[in-house]
Amino acid sequence: MTVKFITLGGVVYFCFICHDRNPHHLGSQGSFFMSSFGSDTPFMLLAKLKVKEDKVAEYLEIADKTDKAVEADEPGMLHHTFDQDPDDPLRFVWSEVYKNDDALLAHLANPAVGVYLEAHAELGTDFSVEFYGTVGDKVIEAMKGTRVPFKVFKTQFGYSRV
Repeated sequence: MTVKFITLGGVVYFCFICHDRNPHHLGSQGSFFMSSFGSDTPFMLLAKLKVKEDKVAEYLEIADKTDKAVEADEPGMLHHTFDQDPDDPLRFVWSEVYKNDDALLAHLANPAVGVYLEAHAELGTDFSVEFYGTVGDKVIEAMKGTRVPFKVFKTQFGYSRV
């Protein structure tokens, strides 16, 4: 590994240059950079929702059960958290990272997710999904079948280390 120092405008910058092919080293020739994105690449999903004022404790209970079931049954779910809005205690976000499209399709087929969505209809109000990353046609069609409003922010370029 080489360290290069560059001075621009009185500010010293440095970078590391890796000379081996170890894919765990940043900048190596075996990098994590992707030339194309699609159904086999990771993506993020944010599911934004609001809970009815008198139903927060009950909602947290079903969300916790769902989270545990997802962890146990979905190896393609790489990250799954239920996050509360700091400005509105009734607003929450599911933050999810999927290995690929098949992982999301498995998630939608998980019975615990179906139970959760039924409970949301009673305990919550708003529910919408945003995808960050390119997904394939099967995901688009599956999401249309849920009748949950969604938007896909397609990847233009970048890389992933997940």
